[in-house]
Formats: sequence, structure tokens, C-alpha cells
Amino acid sequence: MNNTEISYLNGKKLYSYLLLFLIALSLNGCLNYYQEVTLYPDGSGKMRIDYWMKFVNEESEKVVDNLGIFNPDSIKSGFQSVYSKVENVNVYRDTTDRTTHAIIDLSFTHIDSLNKTKVFSEYKFSFVEKTGGQIVFSQIIPPIATGFGIDASTFTVTYKYTIPGDVLSHNAHQISGKSLTWSYNLSEIGGGKTISVTFQPYKLKETPLWIYVLSGAVLLLVIFFLLKKRKS
Repeated sequence: MNNTEISYLNGKKLYSYLLLFLIALSLNGCLNYYQEVTLYPDGSGKMRIDYWMKFVNEESEKVVDNLGIFNPDSIKSGFQSVYSKVENVNVYRDTTDRTTHAIIDLSFTHIDSLNKTKVFSEYKFSFVEKTGGQIVFSQIIPPIATGFGIDASTFTVTYKYTIPGDVLSHNAHQISGKSLTWSYNLSEIGGGKTISVTFQPYKLKETPLWIYVLSGAVLLLVIFFLLKKRKS
């Protein structure tokens, strides 16, 4: 098996993990997923992801270790493309609560380009400019595998977006300033959810009036001294 095939398989493992198939394999471990995104007016931005799992016993921990879903190389392969860059991956274990965390920092040239990554191939990120310059952003949360005796309350996903403009409409659960947050447990996701927001992007800051006044005053002063020098 060559490196390309290995990279592809690692990405598929990570994608399956995010779709909760690995919850069944990990013997009822507890999974949480947090995604925070800062968007810019041109559609580019940065993202931080923190997903973590609490293991109920050593057997479940070994299963997940063997799958490699907390392996930095596998994570990088799943989230990176020619349009997105994984800036940092930090995997660690918290001995106080027996959780294993994976924190990923990435940047992207346009949020639509995340659709080209293995992990987000079914999330259908959309950033569309409408009449009047308004932007409609949306993202799908795909349906998650159920069954296997999974307790829906042990699985949560949270998405937080900071929007570069005035929010006009949204379906977020919470809004604070320019930050919108959506949170779901497994039973609420059902056949899938769409999160969306419409906003008016900020315009580039106009040059303050005092700059023009000051520039005019300096110009008049220069002209005054030039005329005075010529007369002398």
C-alpha cells in the first residue's frame, strides 16, 4: 500500500469518527465536538476544532487507539487540502476525567473550499453573495449513525461563528454580538441539520474627515510659505 492510499484511509477513518460510527466501536464512549470559526468578508477565515472522548474502560480506549483517530498525521490528512492549511494539531489526554482531546487549528482561503477536505466532504459549506451585497452562509450537519445502544445525551456538537458584518437573520440557538452559536445532541440532529446566517458585510473603513481637514491645512501652509518666499 503506497503513501497516498494510507493517507486516504486515515482520512476516511477520521471522517467516520466525526459521523459517530466509532462511538459504536468504542463501546459507548462519550464524544463531544466543538468548532469555532472566524469568517472574513471575502470568505476566508480560520477555524479551531476541539473534539474529545471520554472512555468508560481500557478496552474502549485501546479500540480507538488502534483506529488512529487521535493520530496527528491522520488528523492533518483529513482536514487539509490545497485550499486549507492545518496550522497546528495538539493531541493530549486529561488524566483528571479520562478524556482524550484533539485540537486542530486551520486556515482556509474560502470556506467553500472546506468541501474539498475528506472530513467535511458532506458538510456543504456555502458562502453566497446576494443582491445588495448581503452574504448568505450555511453549513449542513450530516445525519449521524444511530443504534448500537448509543445514549444520545452523551454526544454533543457545538458550532460557533464570528460574522464580519451586521447579522440580518439566523437560526442560531444563541447570539452574542457578532458571534452565533448552535448546539445539538444526537437525537436533535436526526436526519441532519442546516445552520445558516444572512449578514451585511462591513464596508472598508472610510477615511475620517479630520484627515482631509489636516491634509488641506498642511497644503495651505505649504502654499503660503512658497508664496511668501517668492515675494521676498
